Amino acid sequence: MCGIAGWVSFEADLTRRQGVVDGMTETMACRGPDARGTFVREHVALGHRRLAVIDLPGGTQPMVAEAGGGQVAIVYSGEVYNYRELRSRLRGLGHAFRTDSDTEVVLRGYLEWGEGVVERLNGMYALAIWDQQGEKLVLVRDRMGIKPLYIHPTPDGVIFGSEPKAILANPLVRTVVDIDGMRELFAFTKAPDWALWRGMTELLPGTVMTVDRRGIRRRPYWRLTAREHRDDTGRTVEKVRDLLTDIIDRQLVSDVPRCVLLSGGLDSSAITGLAARQLARRGERLRTFSVDFVNQEANFVPDEMRDTPDSPFVRDVVRLVGSEHRDVVLNPAELSDLSVRRAVIGARDLPLGLGDLDSSLYLLFRAIREQSTVALSGESADEVFGGYRWFHDGVALKADTFPWLAFSTAFTLESRWDIIHPDLRGRLRLPEYVADQYATAVAEVDHLPGESDLEHRMRTVCHLHLTRFVRQLLDRKDRMSMAVGLEVRVPFCDHRLVEYVYNTPWELKTFDGREKSLLRAAAKHVLPQSVADRVKSPYPSTQDPGYAANLQQHVKERLMEHDSPLFDLLDREWLLRAVEQDPARMAPQVRVGLDRAIDIGTWLDLYSPELQWN
Repeated sequence: MCGIAGWVSFEADLTRRQGVVDGMTETMACRGPDARGTFVREHVALGHRRLAVIDLPGGTQPMVAEAGGGQVAIVYSGEVYNYRELRSRLRGLGHAFRTDSDTEVVLRGYLEWGEGVVERLNGMYALAIWDQQGEKLVLVRDRMGIKPLYIHPTPDGVIFGSEPKAILANPLVRTVVDIDGMRELFAFTKAPDWALWRGMTELLPGTVMTVDRRGIRRRPYWRLTAREHRDDTGRTVEKVRDLLTDIIDRQLVSDVPRCVLLSGGLDSSAITGLAARQLARRGERLRTFSVDFVNQEANFVPDEMRDTPDSPFVRDVVRLVGSEHRDVVLNPAELSDLSVRRAVIGARDLPLGLGDLDSSLYLLFRAIREQSTVALSGESADEVFGGYRWFHDGVALKADTFPWLAFSTAFTLESRWDIIHPDLRGRLRLPEYVADQYATAVAEVDHLPGESDLEHRMRTVCHLHLTRFVRQLLDRKDRMSMAVGLEVRVPFCDHRLVEYVYNTPWELKTFDGREKSLLRAAAKHVLPQSVADRVKSPYPSTQDPGYAANLQQHVKERLMEHDSPLFDLLDREWLLRAVEQDPARMAPQVRVGLDRAIDIGTWLDLYSPELQWN
């Protein structure tokens, strides 16, 4: 895993802009603490920061190959899990390899198959290839959007990077945020190419983009499509089990220490059980990590999302698989530490307001990095198998909007917007924006002829999660992990598994009357009974009122800054009321609002953006 950055300008001599290229590359230092490099020619500059995982001495980048018409150079972030098979095939076609790295496999694959190499890749990746012969840049992003890639077109080319900060380091780019950028920040629809900053977008997952003197062109090389599912229940469970076994075997390949993130839920426990079995065959013991909060188990109170604490189930899994386990236990002071908040916002480049969900993940990853460089995660299983509670909630499913926005009974979507300054709220027109995004997302779904009303709706809901909701979580996972130089792999995002399960009928996905029936059946042989019986519980959040009290104190300090641009965005009166509430009885939307205020204030301090509403 690494960080990449680059610049193509057909009207400038970039050999005179080495300092700019170096500055862009250095913004990726956390993503790649092990090495750095640049490739600079007249019209192209590529930068790379490396986190060494495969072929530690040989996989340095940028990597360059000589082709008939000139050099071909690559910078690449991520992992290709089928690189060994591809290398064998390329050797059979006459290619000689200097290294054992997957980077060289992708490079030589491009020399052999051109842009068609991307259809052959299994993995998570964002890459840039400069082809000197055609003076062409090729940008590629993996199918599910696991690895980020941002672009900023210019009049004579493009600027790109793994994170917005790499692009913002180029003096051609202004740190402007306008109304269009701000809407998605509050809407939570995950517009496909949104990047907050004006002029900047994400390269869509499953897309190849080429840049040459004729301009910029994009083509999708993968998308979710509807296909008829012909396997019965037994064969479907067997296929899911076989796929998961192969996927985890591939994703355990590493030349550095690796581990599994374990929450005690079905998803992470399935990964843990399968990984422990495979490592045991090699004579290795699995290492696992969990996050928890001081006194969370003793004082746990069920809510609409979580029925049980994680800790008892984590212990059951560890006892079964015999892993070397560590609980990372956090207190309210650590979770609300402003230095941690600055690290989180600096990693994200935007203020989403997820509070302890982000800070605890960051602190967990920081602790893991002391012992491991690679971690496997159960992320995305809920989107693939239909695990979230709103998949099974009649009200949310019937709502004419994104189900995750319609589910909560604790507070409505509109109440989340009460914190926005009234003038800005009027300009944002968020209800109309959400409705437009929903209509656009639904129109992209393919359906099979003759689908029942239920099947039609559930295919739509699954598609929304696999093309919208999951990308928010993958982005969060990437930013929090790469901020500390940890590579997190997501087996449930293997496109073979996604395609297969997406096309299983809803009655198969729920054949035992439960959520995630297929996954439970496929992994039951490696699960303790307690976990197999457990109801879906999402990533944990602290229930300690001390955390809410700390948020109130931080916001009180902000309220003393009367000329802060924060109060052009948020309603000061709302915040004044919020800081006076009893933290032990604080409503969920109030805590969310306080977290959002701290995030936005921190973002304003770090980036000093130009806010343009007209």
